[in-house]
Amino acid sequence: MTAQTVANAFLKLSQPELGDYMTNLKLQKLVYYAQGFSLAVHDRPLFSEDILAWEHGPVVRELYNRYRDLGSEPLPVPDEAVDISQEDLELIGEVNNVYGQFSAWKLRDMTHQERPWVETPRNEVIPLGLLKEYFTTLTT
Repeated sequence: MTAQTVANAFLKLSQPELGDYMTNLKLQKLVYYAQGFSLAVHDRPLFSEDILAWEHGPVVRELYNRYRDLGSEPLPVPDEAVDISQEDLELIGEVNNVYGQFSAWKLRDMTHQERPWVETPRNEVIPLGLLKEYFTTLTT
């Protein structure tokens, strides 16, 4: 699965008609949390792309590049169906229920307090082992 597939699942869960917009910054953080919890709960990555420790928190470069021209504008909800297993959809839904309630900037601040971002040098790849180790502590 790709990070874009995971992103599409989160975008489909947003409700722009109710004022629940998804921005690039918020999407980046939700995708990061989904990857971390997948490693901790299912012992496997949800997607193959790297997550980088950028200035404003964890970022998947491919997603950032796709949406960067929109700045902080709401991202479009994709029309196509998302082809994801039920197990992964449930994990994404749970991450959305817990973390989707926070603003993009609150999520940014939260990631700045967490070991994976804190311990990874800026602009470097956050190691999957560090993600798994940290997120496992949140599931016990």
